[in-house]
Amino acid sequence: MTSPYKSLVFSSLLSLLCSCESLDYTPADQMSGQTFWRTEEHARQAAVGLYAAMKAPWCFGMEFTFDMCSDIADGTTPWADISRGTSFASNNGGVQNHWQYLYELVHRSNTVIRNVATMDISQSTIDKVTGEAKFLRAMAYFRMLNCWGGVPYYDESCDINEEFSTLNATRSSADEIRQHIIEDLTYAIANLPVKWDESDLGRVTKGAAYALRGKVYLYNQEWEKAISDFEKIVYNRTADYGYALHPSYNELFRLYNGKHSDEMIFSIQSIDGNTSGYALDIVSYFGNKSTMRLIAGNCIVPSTNLADMYENLDGSPFDWDENFPGFNSGDSQLRRKYMCVAIDQGSTTVTSTLEADTTKIMDAYRNRDPRLMLNIITPYSHYLGTDAGSSPMDKQFVLADASKGGAPMEAMAFIRNSEGWNSYFWRKWIPTGNLDGYWGEYNRTPYEFPLIRLGDVILMLAEAYNEHGETDKAIAEVNKIRARVGMPGLNSGAAWLAVTDKEDVAKRIRDERARELAGEGLRYWDLRRWGLLEESVKNATDIFGDMMYLRSYQPRHELWPIPLVEMDRNRNLTQNTGW
Repeated sequence: MTSPYKSLVFSSLLSLLCSCESLDYTPADQMSGQTFWRTEEHARQAAVGLYAAMKAPWCFGMEFTFDMCSDIADGTTPWADISRGTSFASNNGGVQNHWQYLYELVHRSNTVIRNVATMDISQSTIDKVTGEAKFLRAMAYFRMLNCWGGVPYYDESCDINEEFSTLNATRSSADEIRQHIIEDLTYAIANLPVKWDESDLGRVTKGAAYALRGKVYLYNQEWEKAISDFEKIVYNRTADYGYALHPSYNELFRLYNGKHSDEMIFSIQSIDGNTSGYALDIVSYFGNKSTMRLIAGNCIVPSTNLADMYENLDGSPFDWDENFPGFNSGDSQLRRKYMCVAIDQGSTTVTSTLEADTTKIMDAYRNRDPRLMLNIITPYSHYLGTDAGSSPMDKQFVLADASKGGAPMEAMAFIRNSEGWNSYFWRKWIPTGNLDGYWGEYNRTPYEFPLIRLGDVILMLAEAYNEHGETDKAIAEVNKIRARVGMPGLNSGAAWLAVTDKEDVAKRIRDERARELAGEGLRYWDLRRWGLLEESVKNATDIFGDMMYLRSYQPRHELWPIPLVEMDRNRNLTQNTGW
């Protein structure tokens, strides 16, 4: 977990380690060996400063946005080209930025590793700080491996101060990059503590290194190795790691003002939601027009596919036709007849329900897996937003028939989509009201955001068990996740809960990951590693089945293009197939 480190205020550290707009690196004179890299506290500051580079938006600070590249979210930014697939190209700005900021983290990690090694301080401190830097370097290279495959590899022997203008390494193979990642994480496991003191809450731990190494093994289908690493922290095989599923799924994504959870293995911890400290900008992408002063838009919204994936409360599959006959035909007019009401011109009151049964509509959502309404604002449910003066104000999500009255306006009683889509809205990650004054800046969402959490690890362990032929163990892990929200377990009695073979369990795990991890940015990477990206790509449609935008797939989309500007800078780079 990345906590509000006090040492981040050191101006000398910020000069060295804060993120910048490109790989351009300007050495800070005050950070020379004569004034820095001397004491135990300097080593600590250097390690802590790496987290500033890690949580920069184009590095790992916008992880939640990757869901828009998958089948569980739709959106306009920041990954529109990748999401749509229609204008995805090697000069894409997001692709270029991600490459640059990941290498920024690599080179800053290398700087710490190289300098700490020669400091006249305790070996224990050197080992722990080096472990942190190697974990973050491994994290950056693992993302690059998933985006581009093999990439140029630079370790601590590369001094960016001296070699920036001559960085021209060829691409290492994917296997070589993976081996470097494993070596870094193995070092981190051996040297990082199980826990830090309270003052250092948020620094990477041994458990986080086990979790990430297990994930690397899982992605490479090394099931036994993945199981071994995941079991270390799920079952405390070698130490008491202290991780546990948070008792409340809803509260887990609303941890702020110093609240923490034992489910968080490695996360970005926001400081506050006002004008000081640090907080991720989630609302700008996930918020609706009724969220904080009417400023936030709807860059990313939950997809209809995600909403439809949530089961009935008894665990049976949800079917719209069982609630509204003919709904599944996609007839937009029929769906509008079932679901639309009329509101007044002042956007304050529902004047007529027309032919819609709003109670029945709400029941179609609330008689489902509770995570549906905890993650998504559904039609005719309410959300505590803010009025034009940012005071808390109740808002309702209505599907209005504009031909029979007014249209929803966020300044009044309703929620509006800034794109004009009749889509769902996110409830997960979106603050309610102004959090009693704690939240005052729409682009500073004050919640702790997980990069690795136990719920994810448990489902990865279930997947590894299943692929290794241990189906019963896999089912037991999945049922832990379902039990937290009160959903019946697989193989717990009803015919629709029965699972019989490996493929059936695999399908259940994949769906469970979508429902559990929605809004956390993991679905895109899951679909690609499962080989399911192509079949998941469908046009984005709204609740009525109307087109929002087109999406397409080409085989070359399985790997991103090497950024064109990087090809120009380094003539030794080769491009991925198809680009």
